[in-house]
This record gives sequence, C-alpha cells and structure tokens, in this order.
Amino acid sequence: MQTIRSREQRTALIFLLPALILLLLVFGYPIIRAFWLSLFTKNLGTELQPIFAGFDNYIRMVGDGRFWNSLWTTTIFTTASVIIELLLGLGIALVLNQKFVGRGVMRTVAILPWALPTALIGLAWAWIFNDQFGVANDILLRLGFIDTGINWLGEPTLAMVAVIFADVWKTTPFISILLLAGLQSISPDLYEAHSIDGASSWQSFRQITLPLLMPQILIAMLFRFAQAFGIFDLIKVMTEGGPGGATEVVSMYIYSTVMRYLDFGYGAALVVVTFLLLIFAVVLASLLLKNLRSRSSQF
Repeated sequence: MQTIRSREQRTALIFLLPALILLLLVFGYPIIRAFWLSLFTKNLGTELQPIFAGFDNYIRMVGDGRFWNSLWTTTIFTTASVIIELLLGLGIALVLNQKFVGRGVMRTVAILPWALPTALIGLAWAWIFNDQFGVANDILLRLGFIDTGINWLGEPTLAMVAVIFADVWKTTPFISILLLAGLQSISPDLYEAHSIDGASSWQSFRQITLPLLMPQILIAMLFRFAQAFGIFDLIKVMTEGGPGGATEVVSMYIYSTVMRYLDFGYGAALVVVTFLLLIFAVVLASLLLKNLRSRSSQF
C-alpha cells in the first residue's frame, strides 16, 4: 500500500513539475532580478552604467515620505474596498442563492461588471463623477440633495471615495460568485434539521452558513486583498494619483519612479519591499481568518 501511494505521489509531482517551472519563471525570476537590481544605483537620467550601492536604496526608502504616503493610501484603499466588497458580495450571494423567477438571468447580469475591462470601467466612472457633466451630480441635483456640482475627483477625500466606489462596483461580483458557489455546496438538510430544533434564520446563518462558508470567504479575501493592494489601472485612468497625490498608491509611485524618473535601482527596491509587505499581509490575513473560522465553528 505504501509503495502504491509513493508511486502516486511521484506521478503527481511529475505532472505538476511543468506548472511549477512555469510559475518559477513567471514569478520567481522577476522577483530575484528585482532584488539584484535594487542593490545598484541605476538611473538612466544620471548615469549609463549601474553602480553597486548595497542597501542604499532601502535606506533611502526609510526617509521617503512619498513612499510612506502612497503605502498609507494603498492600505486605506485596500482595507475599505475588501471589507465593503465582502459584505456586499455576501449579501448578493445570499439573494442569488434563493429560488425566484429569473434567477439564472440575474446571476449572469451580476457577473457583468467584473467581466468588463478595468480601464474601460475607470474611464466610465471618471465621466460619471465629472463635476460639470457627470451623472452623479446630475442625479443629486435633481433630487435636491445638493445645490451645486461636487468636484468629486478634485477633492482628496472625495477622490478616494470615488475610486473605492468604482472598485467596489466592479469587483463585488467576483466575491459574490465565489461565495455563491460555497452556498450551493451546503446541504439544505442541515438547515431543515436546524429549524426542526427550533433555530431561527439568524442562528442558522451564524452556526451553519458562516462556518461552512469560511473557506470560500478566505479565498475571496486573499484574492481581493492581493488585487486591491496592487491596484493601478483603475486609479491611473480615474485620477492619475491626484489630486495632490491623495490617491497615489504604491504601484503608481513605482511606475512614476521607473518610467518618469528612470530610477530603475530605487524602483526595484520599491518593488521588493512592496512584494514582501504583500506576502506578510496575506499570511497575516490567512492566520486571522483561520482563527475567525475556528471561533465561528464553536457556535
């Protein structure tokens, strides 16, 4: 029996080996290359040949206020987006899991925002939040909530609200579909047995739905956290990091450092530190969600 199991494991490893090699080339090599490049001073605007600088780029990063501001902006954007998307996605998944006429059509329509290109969505929302011709101001003016147009993308706080709103609109369907798949895997017999014991709908949701849905919640949270932390195209199209850097996330700062200032060495250091911070945050989020799952299963 042990020999058969070992043979199956070797066979599985052989089949997985091409995929592992591909992942190593696609993800591993760029990170290693970026770390190596971060040890050099390579700015095409000042010198043609790279100069070995050790960890000078990382020391420079400690006093770089623009980097810390962009990291704080990224944290705010990621936290707000993921939390709102999770709550809305869970609510939509619970609705789509019910039986009603046209459920199939509604499920198809619900996934459309996520299927559209992000750059196109960003352009559309930039027009929606336009202070002179935008639909958002027009609706608020017609309803009498405001007397004059709001400069959504020209005020720091409002600009952040606008990009978060656009991101939530686009990516909430992704979470809702993942959670809907998890809801459909839960047997209805569990709810029937629970209701016979006198449990309410809220008790069934807390004691059955949440614990059994926690793996899908974990997967959705990790996917969205990684995507939101590396957001670029949506903010680039809507605000370009403005006004005054209020919506400049880390990815946009790295883009400016490399493409505008041609500082490849420092840009590589920013990439390495951002990657390490992302890995740390994902691991921490995994541990917290697993702890939450174990507590939920106790109810």
